[in-house]
Amino acid sequence: MSTNTRARILEVAAALVAESPDGDVSTRAVCEAAGVGAPALYRHFGDKEGLLSAVVDHGWDKYLATKRDRPPGTDPVEDLRSGWDTHVEFALANPNLFRLMHSPAMRTPPAAALESHSILTADLRRAAAQGKVRMAPELAAQMIMSSNVGVALMLVSRPATFTDDSMSRRVRDAVHAAVFTPDVPPPAGPVPASGAAEPDGPQVPAAAARLNALLRRSSAPALSPAEDALLTEWLTRLSNTPLD
Repeated sequence: MSTNTRARILEVAAALVAESPDGDVSTRAVCEAAGVGAPALYRHFGDKEGLLSAVVDHGWDKYLATKRDRPPGTDPVEDLRSGWDTHVEFALANPNLFRLMHSPAMRTPPAAALESHSILTADLRRAAAQGKVRMAPELAAQMIMSSNVGVALMLVSRPATFTDDSMSRRVRDAVHAAVFTPDVPPPAGPVPASGAAEPDGPQVPAAAARLNALLRRSSAPALSPAEDALLTEWLTRLSNTPLD
């Protein structure tokens, strides 16, 4: 079986998923529409889950192409705000595919989902290196991704309930306010003495996250692997200290 056969099956399956009332398709319907026998489908994709996983990767590959090719902006926070919005726009334009992407029936996370999370984490590391993140980028990525996906799923799954056009932006700004440091200049004057009230609560977590991000970018670390691992553990713990 040729690569063209695999591509035809994949394109047909993606079209049927998009047109399906509930986002589900049968392998029989895919084979009939693609003009192939069941053995050809199973040879290329293994089973129905393998086919649907490939459909998800195929769709998200188009979405991620815009993120892979874009040069990083000077302000990673603005890149992250834009990334939230394009994520929701993609979900609204591809509701069945998006629901499939995050279906609990998909036992193996699609490769594209893992890449999307890696891109988000990389942007947060850039922001952390500029002192703009209150916590470790990895924790921030989990908070943003889960919130972003949750909002998008509600919009595509319950459109009759979630009708406010500003809802996604409001949730985005609330989550980002918890993740990013305030856009204010550092306080003037001497550093407060120990025990004095800090003018900016997230100073220590943000400083730890920034140092951790900068050390990750260092091409000539001065520490041994064991020392580096211990320092990373300490900085991550400080970065993720809950704020009272």
